[in-house]
Amino acid sequence: MLAPNLGVLITARVLLGFGTCAGYPAAMYLVRSEADRTGRDSPAAVLTALAVTTQTVAVIGPSLGGLLIGLGGWRTTLAVNIPLALAGLYLGARRLPRTAPAPRTRGSLATTLDLAGMALFAAALVPLLLFLMHPSPGDWYLPAVTVLAAACFGRREHRAANPFIDLRVLGGNLPLLATYTRALLAYTVAYAFLYGCTQWMQEGRGLSAPQAGLVQLPLFGTAIVVSAVTGRRRRIRGKLLAGALGQIAACTLVLLLGPHSPIWLLLVVALAFGIPQGLNGLALQSAVYHQADPARIGSSAGLLRTFSYLGAIVAAAATGAFLGHGADTVGLHQLAWFMLAAAVLYLLVTVADRSLRQVGAPPPDIAAPAAPPAPAAAGDPQSRGR
Repeated sequence: MLAPNLGVLITARVLLGFGTCAGYPAAMYLVRSEADRTGRDSPAAVLTALAVTTQTVAVIGPSLGGLLIGLGGWRTTLAVNIPLALAGLYLGARRLPRTAPAPRTRGSLATTLDLAGMALFAAALVPLLLFLMHPSPGDWYLPAVTVLAAACFGRREHRAANPFIDLRVLGGNLPLLATYTRALLAYTVAYAFLYGCTQWMQEGRGLSAPQAGLVQLPLFGTAIVVSAVTGRRRRIRGKLLAGALGQIAACTLVLLLGPHSPIWLLLVVALAFGIPQGLNGLALQSAVYHQADPARIGSSAGLLRTFSYLGAIVAAAATGAFLGHGADTVGLHQLAWFMLAAAVLYLLVTVADRSLRQVGAPPPDIAAPAAPPAPAAAGDPQSRGR
């Protein structure tokens, strides 16, 4: 809130990331541990509540952010987080279940925290972002640095005792890896719409920041309703297919927008994006819950959030590439074609994944005991075997 320049603001955002990254894996771990404790592996209601809570916050965020910017600038959007964080500390101390402390181990900060893994992860990500934001043949070395750093990162994480990202959860689990790929694609589309269309509404359509925030309300409101209605349905594949088709339809609608588009059309587009938003978020976290090793549900949930953030990063890079010269309608349509390609790829990955047919399926009924075999004849070899 008090940052005097962009560098301090970025540093503060990194510190904020350390706190926010812990919440979702911890929540998934609590859900799984409760199922193990009670023996009732039916988390549909809890996961739905978690998804609806996330969507509810998303409803408040854009509108409240626009109003706060109108009242006191961008610093007010950060000031409001301070009392919320204090409330989180109080509620956590009062309501979260206590767990046994982990055994203490001696070691330096470099052994308890995978600093080398963090550095290699950043070394792989930063050159990729620089290349995506301003692709140029002269910057061919940036993807090469990314590939080399990613290879070193994978080698390091497989050998580290406390890896920064536990890649071992992916070992032999192709369905889980496919789910992470879908998360990357789905959130690339979702964040590209939030970043690109919100910017276009202000620069290309001429709306104010509060107005642009209010136009986003149908998106998250629809997502809440969709998550609540479909949350208790166990089948996941149908939700993912519907979510992919919904993103394709919504991206197509963006191609109809122009500098003089009526407000009702903007609301329709936001509503159209809300349907896949409610389906995808719930289905992806449910897929991870069922596909992950129960002992590593925390790491698996953390990787889901990691791939979601990677989608946000790709969306930010794409927004910078297509709207960097200005958020005009031509750039918006180019961004929409990029989003449409990602949505189609998301659909293809989902259709090709046969393992989804069993994910979330109700357990088979216990069959009636088979009738005992008839006694064998005296000379039957099976009678001697018995």
